[in-house]
Amino acid sequence: QVQLVESGGGLVQPGGSLRLSCAASGGIHSIKTMSWYRQAPGKQREMVALITGISTTNYTGAVKGRFTISRDNAKNTVYLQMNSLKAEDTAVYYCRAALTLWNGVPANFWGQGTRVTVSS
Repeated sequence: QVQLVESGGGLVQPGGSLRLSCAASGGIHSIKTMSWYRQAPGKQREMVALITGISTTNYTGAVKGRFTISRDNAKNTVYLQMNSLKAEDTAVYYCRAALTLWNGVPANFWGQGTRVTVSS
């Protein structure tokens, strides 16, 4: 059974940094795109960053130049390095993986979310 386990969230002051991790495991043949989304209180979930199987990246405008997404294919893990954090980055962050299961079926899975709070 596929699981995505996130870690690295927490409380940080404005201008600080955090690094989120998301490890995928269980019944995976291969992973295509991995991405990070976030959902702030009272707002819709939005995509923050994605990385393809060949490490092409894309970011939403609000985080360009501050966040960096990367992946370790050997560990089925995606990272999100977040620098120069702002109060408006406060949200629950979710990872998402578009993958192929061992039986050849494509599927999308979400992590459980990790909370990031940016506050002084």
